[in-house]
Amino acid sequence: MFHRLGHFVVKRAWWVIAAWVIGMIAIAATAPKISAQTDEASFLPKHYESIQAAELQEKAFPTSFTPSAYALFERNDGGALTEKDKADIARITQGLTDKKIDSVQQVVPVSAETTSKNGQYALSPIAIDKAKQQDSKEFGDIAKQIRDDGKALAQGTDVKFQLGGPAAQALDQQDASGSADAIIAMSTVLLVAVIVGIIFRSVLAGILPLLVSLMFAMPTANGLINYVTKAFDLDSTPVLSAILIVVVLGVGTDYFLFLAFRYRERLRAGDDRKTAVVNAVGRVGEAITSAAGAVTIAFAALVLSSLGMFKALGPGLAIAVVVTAFAALTLAPALLAVIPARAVFWPGKKWMEEPSDARFAALGKVVEKRPALVAVASGGVLVALSLGAVNYNGFFDLAGSSMPKTAESMVVQDKLTNGFSAGAADPAHVYLTGKSGAKLDPAAFESYAAELGKVEGVAAAPAEPKVSKDGVTADFAVVFKDSPESNAAIDAVTDLRDVAHAKAPAGTEAKVGGKSAILKDINLAMTHDYQLVFPVAGLLILLILGLQLRSVVAPWYLMASVGLGFTATLGAATVLFQNIKGEPGMMFMMPILIYLFVVAIGTDYNILIIARLREEAREGRSPREAAREALRHGGPTVAAAGFILAASFATFMLAGNVFMLEFGFAMAFGIVVAAFVMAMFFTPSITALLGRKAWWPGHGAMPDHGPEAIGEREPEPAGRV
Repeated sequence: MFHRLGHFVVKRAWWVIAAWVIGMIAIAATAPKISAQTDEASFLPKHYESIQAAELQEKAFPTSFTPSAYALFERNDGGALTEKDKADIARITQGLTDKKIDSVQQVVPVSAETTSKNGQYALSPIAIDKAKQQDSKEFGDIAKQIRDDGKALAQGTDVKFQLGGPAAQALDQQDASGSADAIIAMSTVLLVAVIVGIIFRSVLAGILPLLVSLMFAMPTANGLINYVTKAFDLDSTPVLSAILIVVVLGVGTDYFLFLAFRYRERLRAGDDRKTAVVNAVGRVGEAITSAAGAVTIAFAALVLSSLGMFKALGPGLAIAVVVTAFAALTLAPALLAVIPARAVFWPGKKWMEEPSDARFAALGKVVEKRPALVAVASGGVLVALSLGAVNYNGFFDLAGSSMPKTAESMVVQDKLTNGFSAGAADPAHVYLTGKSGAKLDPAAFESYAAELGKVEGVAAAPAEPKVSKDGVTADFAVVFKDSPESNAAIDAVTDLRDVAHAKAPAGTEAKVGGKSAILKDINLAMTHDYQLVFPVAGLLILLILGLQLRSVVAPWYLMASVGLGFTATLGAATVLFQNIKGEPGMMFMMPILIYLFVVAIGTDYNILIIARLREEAREGRSPREAAREALRHGGPTVAAAGFILAASFATFMLAGNVFMLEFGFAMAFGIVVAAFVMAMFFTPSITALLGRKAWWPGHGAMPDHGPEAIGEREPEPAGRV
């Protein structure tokens, strides 16, 4: 099939290139614009208690609001606020009200309750139309207007105006994300161009994967993602844009290398240029398709997630991989077919000489002679690294971890923690409601609040809650001792819910909401996802491997090695960031991201090596000889692809925030493990040990030798180099 595809592309190369140009421009130009969401609650299904509590709040307290932003006031010299300062603050807050900024519903004046005990800070909560929170760009634009106007009003006074809260975080995240995306994109492009150029000793070879991935695959994928997002009313997450750059360029470069190495190998074997392209597509097309299928399945499995952010991430990445693989199998061969080979590998002078590949030949001989020792050693490394995963602890401050600590919203958050009770700025809310619309008995409020106040981790619970106009619902604003994003506050939600439900007066029911409750429910949703998404993705990848290899044995140890790669990566990251660096935990989404990227992309290298192992075995070599030859010929490709992709992911560490630092290290480390431990040592050594059993039940039909063994035939020459 892939030989036929190669023939088609080579014979109609200019038509293929023209079709890509027209298709890319049409899709990119007509695609709808999609804005990312940053509101945590928007990612949770409605059956979670925190979402039900939010709906109850809107119904019972329509004029009440959870602040979307906080204006924080302090003196420029850091001293206590004077009476003159308080008068200036009142003038500033009134000035913001008089500005009538679009979608700003209320600017609450500073009061004694919103002034810190030491008199150093004053806080003005700001309400913004909740509908605007669904669009992070619009939400951030409103924050920018408030911030600019507030600072202008504060000029000429001794008071400093700073804006924090969710809206300000959305604005600062946009700025941080934009600069991070630019840094990641430029660094990745430079790395790919330089490393691929060095590998092939060629200028054009370093440019071609960039041309295919960035000029064609990326805009096409972005357009299709926007079409699908709008058509199926999916959420969009700001995390997608940065990850998409590396996925498209990294995976695209991998597939280009798979093709280019085999193309050069066929040229050295005596094929003319066009025949070499056809044979290259025919020999690696199945590996590229299977690898892309595994990655696509792993990403697409995220649609089963109960969290909107992963539902948004999964389809987008899956579409990007499909587009990139299609470009690798059509556009890249078409370009190689029309560009003279000497130009592709210029100015290298020895590209037609067969290298000794001494390093990889030596590795192959080690695996050939001592496969058991290699299997135990490589497996032992993976198991040892996996032990660190036992101490993994999730952390939920996504906003704080995805932008620099110097961002204004982060500075405000730190000052709120220092100047007020850590949980005062965003308390939990216990909504007590009479069943069947019955009115509440105020006499029970004090004792109920006292029970809530006894919960470990609670700093205060009001004895006199806010009561709805119809008297059916009461809102107890419970202040935690710790900040709402902290694990301590999130853990306290469990006990608070237990007490709130159990101690609710007869004829009433309670719902617990607020930011900490939302994060608690996100944690519960993640646990659900681990139990569903992981197994489904694993089983589907297992099926793809089985179909590609026509075996029921090899896929199992391939998946076992990839699973060990996942736990080893999580363990290494946990040791580095929690045990050595002293972080309270890693971002809560890190395990599922590691699983998907390491399992999916790491499987690429296993697929490439196992496909070469099968090819060598079908040409009549013994299992150990096949392992030796597979490493000799396939090792350079895996090493080059793994190094480039690991380096690409490492560029995330330059973004300047904790989340990208953790993500970049984990992905780079996982790819190194996948390429240089699993694919180089573990997989070939296990295959060599199992021998023909690895290919059961397909080994019975395995001929002794000849290209026909893998369903190939050498095509007629199609042109000259």
